[in-house]
Amino acid sequence: MPNGIRMRDGRLVAFEEWGDPDGSPVILLHGTPGCRHGAVPAELMAERPGVRFIAYDRPGYGDSDRGPGRRVAQAARDVAALADGLGLGKFAVLGRSGGAPHALACAALLPSRVRRVAAMASLAPPVAEGLNWFDGMARSNVEEFTQALTDPLEFADRLAARAAAIRADPAQLLASIKDGLTDADRRIVSTPAVSEMLLRNYREALRDSAYGWLDDTLALLSHWGFDPAQITRPVLLWHGAEDTFSPVGHFEWLADRIPRARPVLDPKGSHFSALEALPDVLDWLCATPRTAT
Repeated sequence: MPNGIRMRDGRLVAFEEWGDPDGSPVILLHGTPGCRHGAVPAELMAERPGVRFIAYDRPGYGDSDRGPGRRVAQAARDVAALADGLGLGKFAVLGRSGGAPHALACAALLPSRVRRVAAMASLAPPVAEGLNWFDGMARSNVEEFTQALTDPLEFADRLAARAAAIRADPAQLLASIKDGLTDADRRIVSTPAVSEMLLRNYREALRDSAYGWLDDTLALLSHWGFDPAQITRPVLLWHGAEDTFSPVGHFEWLADRIPRARPVLDPKGSHFSALEALPDVLDWLCATPRTAT
């Protein structure tokens, strides 16, 4: 069972910990839809002694209470409250896919707490000057985001129906986005360890409702509540050039605007290739100042 932290507004945020309780803390931010089980495979965490991994369910997912109308920036407040509740000083943050913009929020809004941030396969803000936001994006994502913007009530009903189907069979989510899966994605998600993690992630995330998924999507499509250009902490931006869920133009836009960005582009990588890149990204994220480059 997860632990929980009560926020100032009364919401409960559920979290779990793995690794060394006295180790260097890394807070993990899951994708969309997702929960605390879907950020980093358990075997990768087990291979890193001296690291304390902490993952939480964003509002509306899993065991965390909903926070309707939230912005991406709220993640920084929730992460700060979680860190305070756990007695953490400084910490690192890793976000993948839908969790990556929320990780950037922590970098922007918690500069005195965050050591460094890794944002993998991130979208850019919806109002990104000079970026054709939908260029190169899978048809399923374009349709989903467009409906969320133009008919949010119908979009909410659609997500509720999809969530019900996924609760019955979590593999339905991967089937519904098959138009955006590259050959590399299909290979990665079919491996037993990744498949097991993803299916458990989707089942737990949507166990009670689709509210987390709905609120995540609306938050990503609204003003984030911060400007990536104000980030002063070191940020590793990892991206796959073949990604059709978060097209490479989003990566290029962020890399051009985040002052201390360390851009890493895998020319043959796709969306789920981020899972294969995690060992190197975690090595960078957990490096001490003396060994960091």
